[in-house]
Amino acid sequence: MSYWAEFLTIATYHLLAVASPGPDFAVVTRYSLSYGRKVGAYVSLGIAAGIILHVTYSLVGVAIIIKQTQWLYAAILTAGALYLAYMGVGALQSKPKPAPNTHEYDPQRPSERRAFMTGFITNGLNVKATLFFLTLFTVVISPETPFTWQMGYAVYLIIATGIWFLFLSRVLSSERVFKRVWRYMHWVDRLMGLLLIGLAVHLLVDVLSELKIIA
Repeated sequence: MSYWAEFLTIATYHLLAVASPGPDFAVVTRYSLSYGRKVGAYVSLGIAAGIILHVTYSLVGVAIIIKQTQWLYAAILTAGALYLAYMGVGALQSKPKPAPNTHEYDPQRPSERRAFMTGFITNGLNVKATLFFLTLFTVVISPETPFTWQMGYAVYLIIATGIWFLFLSRVLSSERVFKRVWRYMHWVDRLMGLLLIGLAVHLLVDVLSELKIIA
C-alpha cells in the first residue's frame, strides 16, 4: 500500500480544516489583532499543543469510546460550548483603543502563559477538531497502516497546525494590517465574540440533539 498517497489525503483534509473559520481561527484573529504578534504566536503554539491531545486519544482509540458514550460526548460538547461562550462574552466587552500602541504596554495584554493556555484550551475543547480526528483515524487511515506511519501523520498534523496559525498571526499582526484596523479593533473583537457565541449556540444545539431533547 502507498502510505504517501494516504499522507497526501490527510494533508489535504487538514489544510481545509485549519483554513476554515472556527474557534481556533477566531481566537488567533482576535488575539493577534488586539495584542500583537507575540501574543498571537503563543496562542498559535497553544493550539498546536492542543492537537497533541486529539492525536493521542485517536491513536489509542479513545475517540471512538467518546463518540459511542452519549453522556460523555454531550459533556465534552457542553464544556466546549461554555468555554467558547465565555470567550465570546469577553470579546463583546472590548472597548475602543484611544491611540495606536506597540501592544507591549497594553494593561489588558495577556501574559505569554495565559495566551498559550487560551490556545491550548480552545483547541482541546474544539469539538470540530475532535470530529475531524475521529474521522481521520477511523475512516481515512487504513487499519493496516503501521503505527510508525500513524505517528508520523500525528507529528505532521501538530507541526502543520502550528505553522499555519503562526503564519496567520504574523500576517494579522503586521504593521500594515495593524495601521489599517487599529481604530476598529474593538469592532473586530466584538465580531469575533459574536462568532464564538454563535459557535457555542451551535454546539449546545448539537448537545440537545445528541440527548434527543430536540428533534
